[in-house]
Amino acid sequence: MMGHLSTLEDWEALLIRDLRLWCHGPEGQAEVWNGYAVNLPQGKAVAEMRVFEDLINTLSTFARRPLVRHEVQCDCLGADEAVFLHIVKAACTGELDDAAMVAALVVIPAHAVRVALMAAQVGTSIQIISANQGAQPKPDMPHNVVRLH
Repeated sequence: MMGHLSTLEDWEALLIRDLRLWCHGPEGQAEVWNGYAVNLPQGKAVAEMRVFEDLINTLSTFARRPLVRHEVQCDCLGADEAVFLHIVKAACTGELDDAAMVAALVVIPAHAVRVALMAAQVGTSIQIISANQGAQPKPDMPHNVVRLH
């Protein structure tokens, strides 16, 4: 465990929640789609959602090993989730070389730059979505609930 979602910035926690929801299946994916649709301009929402979807699919398809995540409601931040957050955070703050270098540790190097570029776009979108949702209280979750899969 690398930390807790409750200690992250709102947009960072939302990013990890969306990653978990997306990987959880169709119902989770629908919830992520809804977040984009409600919080981004209509013409932009679908395009931005496709980038998020492509980023997750690229990470899953070209990962050097299966990526581990926690349950959707878990407050723990897992190691792979922290690396994902680092890639997105570095990329959307303009540190594309750093994001690509870290991405090359996760995926086949030929896809690292593409992952970094998508991560930059996803990070920017998630920050807008988070700001549009307003500050919402983070759920109070027990710190001893760890369910990896």
